[in-house]
Amino acid sequence: MEELSIKIRIADREYPMKVKRADEERVRIAGKLINEKLKSYREQFGIDDKQDLLAMVAFDCIVDKMAAEETHQVIDQTVFEKVNQLNNLVAQSIL
Repeated sequence: MEELSIKIRIADREYPMKVKRADEERVRIAGKLINEKLKSYREQFGIDDKQDLLAMVAFDCIVDKMAAEETHQVIDQTVFEKVNQLNNLVAQSIL
């Protein structure tokens, strides 16, 4: 798979990176979202320290990731239970 050399600007600093062509758009969107969150926190809390802002964005992202994982666990458990119910129905109809 071909890799591209790109630069992503986050908090007024450029970060060179190599990404797969298929991932380029996702990486650029992620950089844009980080910058939008930085701006939002700067405006909302009046904080100018970039390290504090980046820490807040990192914390927010992890909280969101944990919530998404919990939601997926609930969905997985529900699907597992439904499949078991269907298997039980099929097994009962065979007997």
